[in-house]
Amino acid sequence: MARSSKPNPVLQPMPAGVRRARAAASADASPRAENAPGNDVAAIVLRQFRQVFNAVKTHFQQVEKKVGLGGAQVWALSVIRDRPGIGVSELARALDIHQSTASNLVRGLAERELILITRSNTDRRSVHVKLLPAAQRVLKKSPLPFSGVLPDALRRLDANSLRRLNKDLDRLLVELGGSERAGKVPIAGM
Repeated sequence: MARSSKPNPVLQPMPAGVRRARAAASADASPRAENAPGNDVAAIVLRQFRQVFNAVKTHFQQVEKKVGLGGAQVWALSVIRDRPGIGVSELARALDIHQSTASNLVRGLAERELILITRSNTDRRSVHVKLLPAAQRVLKKSPLPFSGVLPDALRRLDANSLRRLNKDLDRLLVELGGSERAGKVPIAGM
């Protein structure tokens, strides 16, 4: 498989909006959270969630404005570009989404004539997808990172930070009554 000449989005500089939000969070919110009495910490954490959601929303809006596709569609195209002939199940695993969601993504991309779907010779239920030239042009125009700013930022965190975040978010999800199934829905589709 030939290597793409497209730079790895994980190694790209952080978008300016994310840098500003990250700097503000570390410069302002963290010291205040340490010194905030009782419920004030909850307000600071809520503000931090708003900053995260707004950074994610802003990136997806930029993607949609620039290329006319949603963030999940662009991410799917980048995975298909990197793995020509990928199947829908493998695409679902790569994007960490439900297989039916991946099937819908593939169907939509095919309808827009961005990918080519071929059936397997051995199992007619199995399909493989490849990019068409129009998709290459979309990816060239699309803002980075293709996976979105949140997955990209999470990948840059150290293992200890991720473990703490995972543990704390698990506790928050218990309080919210969060659904496991909701975890397989792309943020861009919410």
